[in-house]
Amino acid sequence: EVQLVESGGGSVQAGGSLRLSCAASEYTYSSYCMGWFRQAPGKEREGVAAIDSDGLTSYADSVKGRFTISKDNAKNTLYLQMNSLKPEDTAMYYCAASPESLCPQLIYWGQGTQVTVSS
Repeated sequence: EVQLVESGGGSVQAGGSLRLSCAASEYTYSSYCMGWFRQAPGKEREGVAAIDSDGLTSYADSVKGRFTISKDNAKNTLYLQMNSLKPEDTAMYYCAASPESLCPQLIYWGQGTQVTVSS
């Protein structure tokens, strides 16, 4: 079973930046679809960004132009560069992945990393 471990969360002021990382326990990223999700207290989980095995990306409207998803297949790591952060970006962020044959269903999930943006 693939294990995903997120890192890079923290507390920043509005307008600041963070880069989240998601490391996989085995070589997966070249043939997997992957995504970042977030969940704020009292709210449903929402998709933030996704990347398929060919590197095509998609974003939620709320983060377009501010967040960038990318992956480094050699390092088996998924990234989420977050710029111009807003207080409403505060949430627990999770990465998820699946073998290409199962996409868009995501079957592997990390434990999450907290992002807190203060005004």
